[in-house]
Amino acid sequence: MTQPADADADDHAELDADARALASVLRLRILRLCLDEALTNREIAERLGRNPATVLHHVRTLVDRGFLAADPVRRGARGSREVPYRATRKSWRAPDFPGKWQLMAATFLEELHESDPATVRMTRLGVRLSAAERDELLARVDAFVEELAQRPPTPGGRPYSLLVAMHEDAARLPRPDALPDERPGR
Repeated sequence: MTQPADADADDHAELDADARALASVLRLRILRLCLDEALTNREIAERLGRNPATVLHHVRTLVDRGFLAADPVRRGARGSREVPYRATRKSWRAPDFPGKWQLMAATFLEELHESDPATVRMTRLGVRLSAAERDELLARVDAFVEELAQRPPTPGGRPYSLLVAMHEDAARLPRPDALPDERPGR
């Protein structure tokens, strides 16, 4: 049974709205902060060094799209009413959208800039793989990352961020303008 055309349009509109909600370094940082700890708008703003009004706009967008959920209201300093928010992990299942990789890299770099250099471990490697080897590597990496994503947070554990990226190394590809005897490996 096929879906009516308007159902497809509705699905596309929902995915587009989710993509727009995620298309912000600040929003991705908010989601990461609220991943395993519910934080109020004020706490999020303090941790990110941002204006609380600006952060509230982004928090509301994430709540509206289901990426953040409000925990029960609590009393803050001086009896004020505070709403803590927690990430729903919906973003983990969000489909790709144009510019997603640039956004994720920019977010990671911003977080990396704030980290203690002694805690950073990074490796960069160039390899040549057949299509089957590439598929195997991606399947293994995806399985490992999925395992980590499903693992509950370790009580008292230290928070870490992980970025796994693989891209075709355009500079190492044979140049289309190279003569046959100038191509690498000939």
